[in-house]
Amino acid sequence: MSATKDFSLETVPPRRWDRFEGVLRQVAPTALRGSIGLLFVWFGLLKVAGQSPVADLVSATLPWVPRGFLLPALGAVEVVLGVALLVGKPRRATLVVTAAHLLGTFLVFVQAPALAWSDGNPLLLTATGEFVLKNLVLVCAVLLLLGSRRRS
Repeated sequence: MSATKDFSLETVPPRRWDRFEGVLRQVAPTALRGSIGLLFVWFGLLKVAGQSPVADLVSATLPWVPRGFLLPALGAVEVVLGVALLVGKPRRATLVVTAAHLLGTFLVFVQAPALAWSDGNPLLLTATGEFVLKNLVLVCAVLLLLGSRRRS
């Protein structure tokens, strides 16, 4: 007989697991919204401060907008969205605008494909391409929040 106890999920009594799931259902959406909000505030402040590591990427994606205007304006929008996500008001409108903003990041694949794909091959992503493509997860997270309803 082993001195260690097996703590796999199968050994957790169903009632205890149900309570844990209930807590997750209550806490997870707020944690998800808060973490996305924190990212938006952080990344937005970097743009406003002129310290964003993606400044060249953003400028290449929207070359018709003057860089001196684009980065601070985009950063300010991201800060406002982030704060709104952290505060949770207005919930639906903020999530819709956040999803639209995240979808806009995929313009890199249209406007600056050389930055996203190696040798023009869409199956061979560059680090920038991977960086942008991961926003698909954030879009889905925002859609999940948009589709979830608060229960009283």
